[in-house]
Amino acid sequence: MIKFLDIKAINAPFETAFQEKLATFLEKGWYILGDEVTAFEAEFASYCGSKYCVGVGNGLDAIILTFKAYVELGMLHEGDEIVVPANTYIASILGILHAGLVPVLVEPDPETFNIDPKRIEAKITAKTKGMLIVHLYGQLAAMDAIMEIAYKHDLLIIEDAAQAHGLPFKGSHARTFSFYPGKNLGALGDGGAVVTNDEKLAKTIKSLSNYGSQQKYYNDYLGFNSRLDELQAAFLRIKLPSLATENEKRRAVAKRYLSEIKNDKIVLPFYDGSDNHVFHLFVIRTSKRDELQQYLLENGIQTMIHYPVAPHQQKAMLDYHHLSFPITEQIHDEVLSLPMSSILTEEEITFIVNIINAY
Repeated sequence: MIKFLDIKAINAPFETAFQEKLATFLEKGWYILGDEVTAFEAEFASYCGSKYCVGVGNGLDAIILTFKAYVELGMLHEGDEIVVPANTYIASILGILHAGLVPVLVEPDPETFNIDPKRIEAKITAKTKGMLIVHLYGQLAAMDAIMEIAYKHDLLIIEDAAQAHGLPFKGSHARTFSFYPGKNLGALGDGGAVVTNDEKLAKTIKSLSNYGSQQKYYNDYLGFNSRLDELQAAFLRIKLPSLATENEKRRAVAKRYLSEIKNDKIVLPFYDGSDNHVFHLFVIRTSKRDELQQYLLENGIQTMIHYPVAPHQQKAMLDYHHLSFPITEQIHDEVLSLPMSSILTEEEITFIVNIINAY
């Protein structure tokens, strides 16, 4: 059986270093917000080409805390509208809602699955104050066109890069990350971060993530408890230097899929051949998605569906059930994610390709 994602095997090359770091961690006896978090924040900020990084508990918290920080800074107010893709994982939308803001959903480009810039301006009102742009599946959204709209309407731009570790930074106000174990840069548990060039924003997020406190027992804000774990930061420091290489290996897998899969029942994902895609996922489309998934499983290939239900159709989003997003809904009905990781062998890729071509 070819697993969809074998996280244990992906982490195997790092296990000796993990064990050594764990021993050092236990010997040191400093468990929360220690040197490892500080060092990782500096290293990840540098990797992203940003001045500041704040480690937090997970990717959802990274979004919530970023918007909450803008509220505390007076740059956003409860009820302000934030443009967000209709086609995304629901966490993007939850982050807006939990900050007391209003998500305004916009259809994607059917080719890239990312938000369609040509559809954004029609959704902008006097209440629109920002955009949360998702780089879905690891592909950079059309940031040049999006930034032009943002400048024109004086909007905040936050990037949800939970699936996009290693993409080039495009000058937004902030970028949020998840280090969930299955990500291109995955921890051994939960973790997240926000990177930015805005010192005030970084300080406010850091305070909000630690009970609203900058000095222990003195609370400036009604804060949260959402700190990047010291041990997870240590593990992430071990893996970060390999991220660029891991992404290149993923691109190599994707290039084989794209050049060798030949089946007119299947729509392959768009890729321009550049570094604007880190292939967190390799997502195909087919009108017979369930049939294809079962066929692949019967032939020893695990797949996953990212995602089976569009956010506006979720039970939790009752207020949005009356809305229609036909492109988003079609995507959610047809997408299927093939095995994608840096450890897929040439033989496994060949097997997957041959099985799909025989479908």
